[in-house]
Amino acid sequence: MNSMIFDISPEKYNTLSDSERFLLKYIYDHLEEISTMSIVKLSEHASVSTATIVRLMKKIGYDGYTSFKYSIQEKIAKPDTHNELDDIDLMIKQAIIKNEHEVIKTIQMLSIGTIEDAIQKIHDSEKIYIFARGFSEMIANEMTMKFQLLGKNCEMHNDPNIIRVISQRLKDREMAIFISLSGETNELVEACKNLRINNISTITLTTKMDSTLAKMSELIFLGYKDSHSFFPDYEVRSRLPLQVISRVLLDAYAIRMK
Repeated sequence: MNSMIFDISPEKYNTLSDSERFLLKYIYDHLEEISTMSIVKLSEHASVSTATIVRLMKKIGYDGYTSFKYSIQEKIAKPDTHNELDDIDLMIKQAIIKNEHEVIKTIQMLSIGTIEDAIQKIHDSEKIYIFARGFSEMIANEMTMKFQLLGKNCEMHNDPNIIRVISQRLKDREMAIFISLSGETNELVEACKNLRINNISTITLTTKMDSTLAKMSELIFLGYKDSHSFFPDYEVRSRLPLQVISRVLLDAYAIRMK
């Protein structure tokens, strides 16, 4: 196998199942077609399951099928026929697909039961505190405003010291909502610990199930975050999954209250 395309040693290759080896050869023989092919189409053409495709991607060193396609585009480009405009068009299409993927996956991961539980807790609370930092603050501000429009006593805080202090003062029938992409922001984690000690209800919107915030929160809404970033040098990853969750939760609450 071409080492420029497949990061797999002979030892790893020997661990592949027959279907994974067949799929690997199919991909090798159809690289240019696959570079623009969806995972569903590849599954149909290669006569393997999408689960087999995902497993193979992991074994050959990729986060998933999408990141594999990005890599193919970079590695099979021919210098003598290189067209920069074509590359830009392709990258824009990939950006669209990336965002679509995040939205669809996030919606699929939502649980009706968790939404109903959250609605009940929000309805029963006398006051809601929303805590967020960085780019997540924009989502927190929107949620705060919409809860207020729906008649809820709600306020949002983004200052680390204020978050720490307020988290120690919440009373019975008050609750907190945390919005954090990583679920590891120090002041949010500290605040959640304070609330847990005092048996205050907490809801967390995040993209990491194994994060500290997720482990401590009473209710968790998990979004899907694509591993690929168009801003790799900066910690400015998209909050789109959290935005989707917040809007679904707000819409569901508004519907119930009517």
